[in-house]
Amino acid sequence: MLRVLSILIFLLAPNGVFAAQGPTRFISDDVFTYIHGGPGTEFRIIGSVEAGQPITLLGDTQGDFTQIIDHKGREGWVLTSLVTDQPSFRERFPEMEAQLKQANEQLNNITQNTESTEEYLTLANAKVTGLSAELAKAIEERDVAKSEVKQVADNQRYYMWQQGGLIAGIGALIGIVLVYLPRPQRRQKSRWM
Repeated sequence: MLRVLSILIFLLAPNGVFAAQGPTRFISDDVFTYIHGGPGTEFRIIGSVEAGQPITLLGDTQGDFTQIIDHKGREGWVLTSLVTDQPSFRERFPEMEAQLKQANEQLNNITQNTESTEEYLTLANAKVTGLSAELAKAIEERDVAKSEVKQVADNQRYYMWQQGGLIAGIGALIGIVLVYLPRPQRRQKSRWM
């Protein structure tokens, strides 16, 4: 009974369901082709495949024809020159629409962000201007402080030179005075004592 049921399912199943399936290919976008029952135009026409429809190669090629299964599950033969491995525009169009929509959304986000970015740049430029003014003021104060420190250092050096000169002058004066002072006379020692 199981055997009879298996044979019945096999016979009622559409052609190609149990066949080994190859890679997915597409019918070229610029054609409308017929599916033939065999590898040639002399075989009956099973149906037609519109340009851009996906097909599955079954791997059998005879002459100018290739065996396929179309998008409706029909098994047949089409011209090999009309089969391409590039997805059709029909397949790529929804993907391109999605990419276009995403690009438009990104462009709108950039446009909206540009307005807030301009406000941010205006504020940033105002801050930069304020900081530049503060920097110029700080540099001026630093230069004034440096000149004051230099003046104090110069005054200290002058004071030290002044004191050194005064001490040297007094020392020279004492030396001169000592040279001209009369020398004390030595007492002669008497021998009698």
